Amino acid sequence: MPHTTLNQTLTTIGINHQTAPVDVREQVAFPPDRLIQALKSLRESGLAQGSAILSTCNRSELYLTHRHQDITPLQTWLHDFFQLSHHTLTPYTYTYMGRDAVLHMNRVAAGLNSLVLGEPQILGQMKDAYAFSREANTLNGLLDRLFQHVFNTAKLVRTETAIGSNPVSVAFAAVTLARQIFGDLKIQNVLLIGAGQTIELAARHLKEQGVKQITIANRTLANASLLAQEVNGYAINLADIPHHLHEADIVISSTASTLPILGKGAVESALKKRRNKPMLLVDIAVPRDIEAEVAKLDNVYLYTVDDLVGIVEENRKNRAQAAQEAEDIVQLKTDHFMQQWRLMSDAAPLIRDYRHYAEQQRDEALTHALRELHAGHDSEAVLRKLAHQLTNKLTHTPCLAIREAGNHGGDNLLQQARTLLLPEKSSA
Repeated sequence: MPHTTLNQTLTTIGINHQTAPVDVREQVAFPPDRLIQALKSLRESGLAQGSAILSTCNRSELYLTHRHQDITPLQTWLHDFFQLSHHTLTPYTYTYMGRDAVLHMNRVAAGLNSLVLGEPQILGQMKDAYAFSREANTLNGLLDRLFQHVFNTAKLVRTETAIGSNPVSVAFAAVTLARQIFGDLKIQNVLLIGAGQTIELAARHLKEQGVKQITIANRTLANASLLAQEVNGYAINLADIPHHLHEADIVISSTASTLPILGKGAVESALKKRRNKPMLLVDIAVPRDIEAEVAKLDNVYLYTVDDLVGIVEENRKNRAQAAQEAEDIVQLKTDHFMQQWRLMSDAAPLIRDYRHYAEQQRDEALTHALRELHAGHDSEAVLRKLAHQLTNKLTHTPCLAIREAGNHGGDNLLQQARTLLLPEKSSA
């Protein structure tokens, strides 16, 4: 049975590059505007007490806390939100509950579940998911604590293992693919579409390779210009791509657009101007930036993020030892969180019951004192008696337990009692 705290269950529902091809993943992508909409929808549905959503080119995952054990309504919500049938999505989804959900989040944040083993971008994306959840006011206490735990685990993995040393990013894999196809990149012109972190990494790798010319196209020209200055390239608007596409030997695209940036017609026109000189197009985006039909054109080599697996797998083999060390840390930290979770589960009802007991003793003593005051007894004497009786009631049971522990050598209990009952003296 999944572990629960105060009738809360932790659940992760998602798809990723290991379970679903890009044409499925792009149907379940959450661009920023839809992500906030989805979080608010989950909150208003009453299905989840806390919710967060991670959406990247390689995965879409829901992190949820909820009261009910049946997760079917949550799965149905996901299908309905994207207007997809169960048949379309269910074969590609996975669900984790309790410890498995905590372990999965830890593995994701540490880069152990990434296409590129140990890639550092995923932790930033997890922090973005946390920030979006805070903005939408869908974090609850348990989910907030879990995110803080996950961030600490990822930081520990980075500092204690070599998994983050020179990782092969998806951007690097794209540049490696270009080098494998063209050989010397110093005579090639490259068009980069987008100006986010992936394109920024690709631009830097290309500059290191001494690429002849780098053109950066972006919806916001100012962002493209900043990156272009850094890599000695030049910037254009997305609308200007058709005028420059024929100049590009290599195109690498990674935007957050929900619609294709490059269509078959635009690439056909560019090929005519190039007199059918070959072009390499690498589409890292999910949803895809380049129409799939482009692959049918002669002299065009179109690759998606899923096609970079071979390059990435070589990196994975070289990093096996670091990955095992990271896995050990993740397992240990997951156990620590589960232990804390169980303590929270035990502590909360104990606190509730003890407060109820104390309030009950207070009410009984207060009722007796008020009765004496109404009978005309001296008020100072009544207050002194009230304080004396209440102190006796609240200390009677703990004193009996301490005396019993002293008689039977309960050193541990005595020390815990000192910490609980005399906090100032125990810390002195």
